[in-house]
Amino acid sequence: MTEAKAQTLNVDVAIIGAGPAGLTAGYLLTKAGKTVAIIEKDETYVGGISRTVEHEGYRFDIGGHRFFSKSQQVVDLWNEILPDDFIERPRMSRIYYEGKFYSYPLRAFEALRNLGLWRSTQCMASYLWVRAFPNRNVKSFEDWTTNQFGKKLYSIFFKTYTEKVWGMPCDEMSADWAAQRIKGLSLMGAVVDGLKRSLGLNRKPNDGMQAKTLLENFRYPRKGPGMMWEAARDKIVASGKGQVIMGHALDQLASDGRGGWRMTAKGKTGMLTIKARHAISSAPMRELAKRMHPLPQSTFQANDLKYRDFLTVALMVEGEDLFPDNWIYIHDSKVKVGRVQNFRSWSPEMIPDPAMACVGLEYFCFEGDGLWSMEDADLVDLATREMQILGLLDPARVRGGAVVRQEKAYPVYDEDYAANVAAMRDELEASHPTLHMVGRNGMHRYNNQDHAMMTAMLTVENILAGRRVYDIWCVNEDAEYHEAGDEGAEASLPARESVSEDQAAALNSMRDVPTRIVADGDSDADKRRAA
Repeated sequence: MTEAKAQTLNVDVAIIGAGPAGLTAGYLLTKAGKTVAIIEKDETYVGGISRTVEHEGYRFDIGGHRFFSKSQQVVDLWNEILPDDFIERPRMSRIYYEGKFYSYPLRAFEALRNLGLWRSTQCMASYLWVRAFPNRNVKSFEDWTTNQFGKKLYSIFFKTYTEKVWGMPCDEMSADWAAQRIKGLSLMGAVVDGLKRSLGLNRKPNDGMQAKTLLENFRYPRKGPGMMWEAARDKIVASGKGQVIMGHALDQLASDGRGGWRMTAKGKTGMLTIKARHAISSAPMRELAKRMHPLPQSTFQANDLKYRDFLTVALMVEGEDLFPDNWIYIHDSKVKVGRVQNFRSWSPEMIPDPAMACVGLEYFCFEGDGLWSMEDADLVDLATREMQILGLLDPARVRGGAVVRQEKAYPVYDEDYAANVAAMRDELEASHPTLHMVGRNGMHRYNNQDHAMMTAMLTVENILAGRRVYDIWCVNEDAEYHEAGDEGAEASLPARESVSEDQAAALNSMRDVPTRIVADGDSDADKRRAA
């Protein structure tokens, strides 16, 4: 951790937020010889929602983070930053529904047995019906998912859990979220693979080239994902080119009138000023709009962007192996918990005592609501009761607990979000080409950690090139289901140097290229369409 050494810093690039996007940008910029200053609101942890929190020797994630990417460049960067601390772990996850557990992904015979003949028949009949008579006017998550899987499967395996996560009815959620996160998931493919598993015909070890959904093992830092981002921070500081300034929140970001930026950040030690040629923001778009000077005209639209907050209740429990899963999805309306993590199954090194276990119950909420505002002790009691209801532990074996709250964990995809994001994006791109928005909250996109990193990697390429070579808004726009595809399967990034219109058109036509390239000859209208 680096403390601010002066009240005013002059650097090449000022970065807001020390999450995966901000730290990736800082690391690559300092490698390229640029000076950077990164401000982070948290006083202790870097990594954002990919951090690892420590409590009395126990380490736990803010949600689980497997290290898998279809981009070879992201995989290579992980290995470069953290070369010696990855372990390979067996993967197991299940769905809890009406008192029964379903393997995830599906195992055909198990699902049929659990659902029963009549309900299984209903699921297949509703699936065949929508294949024959699909909804042609798809607007909501419910419309999209029902079209893909049928009404019955939607109600069993999507509706309850999704409404827990987002705190809104599925028919009010934009279909964009489903299209981005579930696109390419095949019901028939899942059933066929489940059948192979049931018959023991799909047991080859992971060679890094299987679909992520089907992986039977995965890579993971031995002490949690926070190791990656702590290592990135340390490398930035050790370079002599960068500072990571903890406990400082953005106060104002003002144009200096010459294409550069004057950023002020507030901390316990007072106000810090950072002057820079470029600014990179992974802050929530709504918060950035409020703190810019002068205020963007799109501030009103940005104010309408919504976020879902999140908290984890970690329980320290006597007993080495409570259950074998890495995580369990809870599709049950009788309890408030949405997902349960078993941190020993992620890595034994997360637990300091071999006679103990640590589980994390994930609750999705809005900042200030009943769950968010509960006392920590009451949340620990609630989590203990709900684990007993689910049959996953004996309350008498709970030896302690801790609570971690995470605001703005998930950007909400309501019916107006796309227009609100576009308004702010279009204005800032036109008025402030040296301001770059990256990452999940910086772009109001429910991206994975590797997608957030890719937006930062491409932004760095743009800064070093001195112009917008890559359109980062296309990252993940055409992605398949987020657990599908082969590791490292994306094509390498094209070189930074100028490309012609013909070259850009050819590269943009390749499905595996992660983002569009903006050619010098593109008109402004072409560039907007490219986005």
